[in-house]
Amino acid sequence: MKVLVVDDNQMNLDLFCHMLSMLDDADPLPMGTAAEALAWCAYRTPDLVVVDYMMPGMDGLEFLRRFRLLPGKREVPVVMVTADTELKVRHEALRLSANDFLTKPVNSIEFNVRIGNLLALRRAQRQLAARADSLAEAVSKATAAVVAREHEAIHRLSRAAEFRDSDTGSHLQRMAAYARVIAAGLGLSVAECDLLAEAAPMHDIGKVGIPDAILLKQGALDPDERAVIQRHPQIGADILAGSESPLLQAGAVIAISHHERYDGGGYPHGLAGVAIPLFGRIVAVADVFDALTTARPYKPAWPLARALDYLRAEKGRHFDPLCVDALLAELPELLAIQQSVVLPQAGAASVA
Repeated sequence: MKVLVVDDNQMNLDLFCHMLSMLDDADPLPMGTAAEALAWCAYRTPDLVVVDYMMPGMDGLEFLRRFRLLPGKREVPVVMVTADTELKVRHEALRLSANDFLTKPVNSIEFNVRIGNLLALRRAQRQLAARADSLAEAVSKATAAVVAREHEAIHRLSRAAEFRDSDTGSHLQRMAAYARVIAAGLGLSVAECDLLAEAAPMHDIGKVGIPDAILLKQGALDPDERAVIQRHPQIGADILAGSESPLLQAGAVIAISHHERYDGGGYPHGLAGVAIPLFGRIVAVADVFDALTTARPYKPAWPLARALDYLRAEKGRHFDPLCVDALLAELPELLAIQQSVVLPQAGAASVA
């Protein structure tokens, strides 16, 4: 273990290094000035420091004060060498967090016992820190694995709802990517953008509770059938409600609010403006944009220009104007998303 010895007297340095050589696993490093020792410590951390108080220029107390200010040096044991009569010096050294003292002239037996005990303490300290790091890494890996499984389960459940609606997971990927673009354009943090992108695919999870006869009907829905299908936001929110997972909580908010309209004409609660949760307002734009620009069994894909004109026309009515503007501001990124995540039955939307 590296023991830094700081003393301006060469005879003392030689004596201390000789006594250290008698200890197992002690590697002495002599330094003739406190300034030299501090410069070395700026980039390295010794296991223990033995420093003399009486030195020209920077004395032992000043060295100790500056040493403790260096990163990672608060836990390193420091032994100060003083004379019997220097009681005030010892008190000040204790205030500066010295760990022990050696009295001049230094007795070799006392030196070996004190230094040996502190090195054993330092060794145990390092082992404990290594163990703590290992446990923290293990916990981090286990937590990441749990989160990954949670995300996989949610994604698969979300795809199950989409497949019932004659779609595939490609819609979920694109819609989530569009939602992230909008969120970033609105100035949301990276963590918020990540959460939204992970939760957005749960928007239609409530469709698992809608009968196939209504969900897969090719023609127009009658009023009773429309009332049934409009229950899917509440069904989705009920499925996801009550979880302690931030991801599922965000999914519940999106499920219940993504069919609300900015003008208050949406469902299930007829919320308007900023009373609609922001994640719901964002997903409303992303979901409709993808639905317009990709082919579905009941319609061909709209040209990109037509879809963008529709979004502009619905600003302040169906959609939050700020969300639409955030999407329109990133057209190259939208095209990149369309080209990278494509439905099997249709290519990316073309520009008219």
